[in-house]
Amino acid sequence: MGKLFEAIDDGLRRWIDAQPMWFTATAPLAAEGRVNVSPRGGDSFSVLGPRRVGWVDFTGSGVETIAHLRENGRICVMFTSFDRRPRIVRLHGQGRVHLPGTAVFEEVVALHPPNPSTRAVITVDVERVSDSCGWGVPVMEVVTGERDLIRASAEKKGPEGMNAYRAQKNTSSIDGLLGL
Repeated sequence: MGKLFEAIDDGLRRWIDAQPMWFTATAPLAAEGRVNVSPRGGDSFSVLGPRRVGWVDFTGSGVETIAHLRENGRICVMFTSFDRRPRIVRLHGQGRVHLPGTAVFEEVVALHPPNPSTRAVITVDVERVSDSCGWGVPVMEVVTGERDLIRASAEKKGPEGMNAYRAQKNTSSIDGLLGL
């Protein structure tokens, strides 16, 4: 059932754009390191080209994706449909972290609504595009909309509070790798 694609074509781009959430998977090089899978969503993902994607990365309680990408760049981004038509799409590639003040950060952030929780932009140079059936994924009704908890928390903390939070929670990963 699975298919390999040369790149992200217009049809695949439209399907990706229609998904309300996706997942990222990364891992450190060390065998004893922990694999990380992170759910993502909202208006923050962009297909930047046939073999390039990016998203706005919001402040979280950890920094695993950023730390793993800084160490080795390996990433898989997975989309899955929850509607009646089953499908899973995986984008494997090399990811990079872009911090505020860089041209790529500004380019990607400009494509999405502003959010005071924005801490970085992640881009992926996609090396492999594939899909699979998704028959094992349950059919679920998706209620789309932003949970305003990230935004509300960031607004309450303010810029200085967000910087203090990131200094406390985002400087290293659970495996001790460099974060922000």
